Amino acid sequence: MKKVLLYSVLLCLGLAGSQMMGLLGPAAEGASLVVKLLTMAALSFIMIHVGLEFDIDKKHVGKYAVDYGVAAAAAAFPWVFCTLYFIFVMSPAELWSSMANWSDALLQSRFSSPTSAGVLFSMLAAAGLASTWVFQKARVLAIFDDLDTVLLMIPLKMMMVGPRWQLGAVVVVMFIGLALAWRYLHAWRIPTSWRWVIGYSVLITLAAEGIYLTSKVIDDVVPIHLEVLLPAFVLGCMMVRPAGHDDAHGHGDSGEQRATTIISALFMVLVGLSMPAIAGGNAVPPETLARYGESLTQAVQTKYAFPGWGWIAFHVAAITLLSNLGKMFSLFCYRKEASFRERLAISVAMFPRGEVGAGVLVISIGYGIGGPALTVAMLSLALNLLATGLFILIVKQLIAQVPPRDGSTTHGVACATQPR
Repeated sequence: MKKVLLYSVLLCLGLAGSQMMGLLGPAAEGASLVVKLLTMAALSFIMIHVGLEFDIDKKHVGKYAVDYGVAAAAAAFPWVFCTLYFIFVMSPAELWSSMANWSDALLQSRFSSPTSAGVLFSMLAAAGLASTWVFQKARVLAIFDDLDTVLLMIPLKMMMVGPRWQLGAVVVVMFIGLALAWRYLHAWRIPTSWRWVIGYSVLITLAAEGIYLTSKVIDDVVPIHLEVLLPAFVLGCMMVRPAGHDDAHGHGDSGEQRATTIISALFMVLVGLSMPAIAGGNAVPPETLARYGESLTQAVQTKYAFPGWGWIAFHVAAITLLSNLGKMFSLFCYRKEASFRERLAISVAMFPRGEVGAGVLVISIGYGIGGPALTVAMLSLALNLLATGLFILIVKQLIAQVPPRDGSTTHGVACATQPR
């Protein structure tokens, strides 16, 4: 619980710091670049560890089809709900039919889809639930919805810039990366200590930024944006798991766990620092106005106008409720495998959001998306983080009342390999 509270507080502190970036004057642009690079490196570090947790039985791939479908649907419903809210509640009516507005909403709403695997696993394990069906199933679903989010970034980016050759190059890189992850799943024996992972993260960040700057020389209108999410995830999938690693607790080394927590905490600060000014009046980025067109300038300025903290709080509560309702999809699945309480528990267990969702918001900023909707998304992320302890308590209470299965030594249910 302390870790979750720390993440939430640091995210809000970072947001507060972002509001004072303008005080740096001419140095603000340089500071923003440093924050961007550090954020990408920290996100790479996190995604390498997400890949390190990923596992799949290659001999029985078909058994994961249902799980991937459930994870994708549980990621899609909050995404759709939040998108519709941003369009029809937080945008002027003049923008309801604007493709640029839909593209913006679809991208920034994706923050609500991925469950925070790192936060979820550690909290469930700390609550003594590592041997339950809920933990085993949550482990699969959380990793799959992270993967689903990474893969969906390609078509979302196509909506932002159109079907350009640059995105074709990104798609080729994506498929090569996925092929490597499949072929060499946890087979590449390279150092996995946190110091080495930081080094890999920096190299991935520099490579992505180098590709971007080089492609900008070729075409400064649509340069190649190779996000660090997929390359870092692929590298984590290829790395051999370190000694002491187990499915329930991750890396057994307390020093490694402490380093991972520190990097994740730093990432939350950096995400907050990456946010644009909240009460920025009608300061709409020029590239955003260009995408919407001159005829919609007034409507876009209205959309970006700060509505006041009362309305921000209302929208945060509404978006948080909608996104968590969307995560309840798994309640209607696994009926032959688990009781109603267990299915409700797995739905609530998927509520926590964190690093990957925050990474989506950072990517959104890179495309010139901002305004109150982005602020609402970030504060909703912080609220969900803050409520994670409550979610885990609800999960624990739900499965505590489930009768033990035959052969189980724990109260509740055992692993997913023992279906009803």
